[in-house]
This record gives sequence, structure tokens and C-alpha cells, in this order.
Amino acid sequence: MGLPTVAMVGGGQLARMTHQAAIALGQTLRVLAASPDDPAAAVSADVVIGSHDSLDDLRRAAQGAVALTFDHEGVPPEHLHALVAEGVSVLPPPDALIHAQDKLVMRHRLSELGLPVPRFVDLSGADDPGEVLVGFVESCADGVVIKAIRGGYDGRGVWLPDSLDEALDVLADATASGTPVMAEERVPWRRELSAMVARSAFGQGATWPVVETVQRDGQCAVAIAPAPGLSDERAEEAEHIALQIAQTLGVVGVMAVEMFETDDGALSINELAMRPHNSGHWTMDGAVTSQFEQHLRAVLDYPLGATRALAPVTVMANVLGASETPAMSMDERVHHLMARMPDAHVHLYAKGERRARKIGHVNIVGGPDEDVATVRERAERAATWLSTGVWTDGWDPHAATDVPDPART
Repeated sequence: MGLPTVAMVGGGQLARMTHQAAIALGQTLRVLAASPDDPAAAVSADVVIGSHDSLDDLRRAAQGAVALTFDHEGVPPEHLHALVAEGVSVLPPPDALIHAQDKLVMRHRLSELGLPVPRFVDLSGADDPGEVLVGFVESCADGVVIKAIRGGYDGRGVWLPDSLDEALDVLADATASGTPVMAEERVPWRRELSAMVARSAFGQGATWPVVETVQRDGQCAVAIAPAPGLSDERAEEAEHIALQIAQTLGVVGVMAVEMFETDDGALSINELAMRPHNSGHWTMDGAVTSQFEQHLRAVLDYPLGATRALAPVTVMANVLGASETPAMSMDERVHHLMARMPDAHVHLYAKGERRARKIGHVNIVGGPDEDVATVRERAERAATWLSTGVWTDGWDPHAATDVPDPART
């Protein structure tokens, strides 16, 4: 058919779900996976086994592809610049991606653009980082957050010290381990938001409705789309910020701008992710165009798809590995969930169950008369059942007689 091949670095669940979108578009998604057992490698017909830290492996993955893109940001920037010099279309470009790889670079650039970010200080380049940290902590009425400048996700590489002594201990441990860190002023916030945006190589941009995310133990547990109670003015501001960042940095592909809504109703940018993102999983069932299809459209420079929501509310709940793997098989858990909640959209990643590991998610698309609380409860109940084999409302799948008829639901 002569359709192009896109190469994606990483064989995780984001690449797996991008592969699903590629199939519908008739595309080939080649994945650079660390193992044949990686979630995307298990389903893709075009797999390169190798390391994202190896320039030669990256070259093998990129050979013959129209674009090289990512399901994580862990690729060494010097490798990406080398590929660009060799004529590889790396999307997003290295000069954009560095703002998702390096928190200090991101903070400096967003500050220069006049965008809302917390006050910050670099502890990695100071002659006396302890002295700098003491002065900064004393200037922050609400405390500080210490972050690894590179790496870290799902709460890793982020510390919330409750005192100056704790902050100095974190700095000492980071210094001993060779981890460069920075400090930010802690933001008094009421909730976390995510603005998802896509931008094509042509420069076309599109945003989805801003969502509210709920974090537990540093991980995204729930995403509610659109964010309930968010004013039109604030939603438009968040979308405008995301579009401005994408355009100014030259992002190509999908990007998430994670933000805080502060106690006084303002916005403060927290993190950037230049790839499909957990906060956009709801789009698979709740939007006209999913983030995964949109990412492919963007890197292929196709016209972008419509991003409107299909329902007044859609809730995504992550399925996390339980502390103890249930005796009931996942197959049986899925069977019971489908019987009880036939409108639940289940997305499993073919990953082994391990405590706190993201092994899937559930989307519930709300009906016209369902309120946010009801849809959220149903999504979390479904996800908890798949995680633990326990219904949070005490329902017994073997004793129940009130199983709904899918034809009438």
C-alpha cells in the first residue's frame, strides 16, 4: 500500500496503544523494545530489540522510518542530535524534548516566556548548595519541593521535606548518589489539572478538554474529563498555555502540560510530557480522536483530528497491581466485570501483576443523566476489582442475580 512507517522508542503500554491506532490507520509502527516480552513488542509485527541508550540501536530502529518518536523521554539528548545530523526526523525534535527531559531547562524557558511557574533554584551548580537551599527554604512560606533535574516519574525523584533539616538530608543523599537536584517553592493547590495538546509538523494545533487528575502515592490514579467545575475562562487559559508552549518550543506530537489549580484559583505549571500521557487515556473512548491516533497524525504531518468529548463526563481509572496478586485469574476478573458493567471499556497492557505497577486502565463514558461522582465511583470500582478481585461495594459475583442485560444497558 506504500504507507509510511513510524518508529517509536520504547516498548511499553504507550507504544502498545499507539500500535492499536496505527493498525486502524493502515500504518506500521516499528518499536524499539528492550525485550520481546515488552507490551508493544508482543503485538507489533516490526520490532527492533535493543536499548534506547545505544546510538546504534536507535539507528536500526529509525532506518527507513519517516519519523522517530517516543513512548518515554529517557533517550540521551546527544544521541538524538546525532540522529538529526544524519537526517533522521526526530519528533518531537531534541531541542523541544529537552524541556521534558530536564526540569531545570524547562523552568528557565517557561519563566522566560512569562508563564506561571513556581519560584525555583538550581542546587546542582552552586558552590555551596546547602547554603543556597537554606536561604531558599527560609524564603518559602509554604515549604519547598526538591526534584531530580533529570529522570523520575510517578513520584520518583520528588521529595517533599517537612523541615529545613529534612531538606538538607535530601540534598546530602542526592549529592552522595550523584543526582543533580533543584528546589521549587511548594504551591498551595486545590487540585491537579492536565492540558493535552497536539501539534503537527505543519504547525496545526489542537487541544482536548482540560482534565482533573487524582494522584495517589505519586501516581496518576484517576482522570476526570472535562475537569469538573473548571470555569470556561480558566480552561481556556490552560489550553492557551499548552498551545503556546507547543508552538514556542516547536513540539511535534502530543504533549501533556500538568498544572496545579492553586488555592486562589490561578494556574501553576508543574511538569511537561512530550508523548502520549496517562491523563489522556480517557480519549480512547471519550473523545472523537484518541491521543494515540492524534500523535501519529502529528508526526506524519496529517491534518489533526477533532478533539471534542463524546459525553458530558468520562472517567479513566488506572488498574494497579495489588499488594498481593489475587487468586482469581485476570481472565476471570475481566469476565465478571463485563457481566456486571457491560459499558466499562477495559484496556489491559499484558504486563505481569506487581504491587503499584500500571497494568491497565478502565474508561467509563458517562450517560447524559449521570453526574461526575457516579461515573467516577463506577470507574474506580471497576479498576479496583481488576486490581484486587474485590468489589468495593461488597457485591458477590457468585451470589448476584441482578446482572444487567447488555442489550438494554
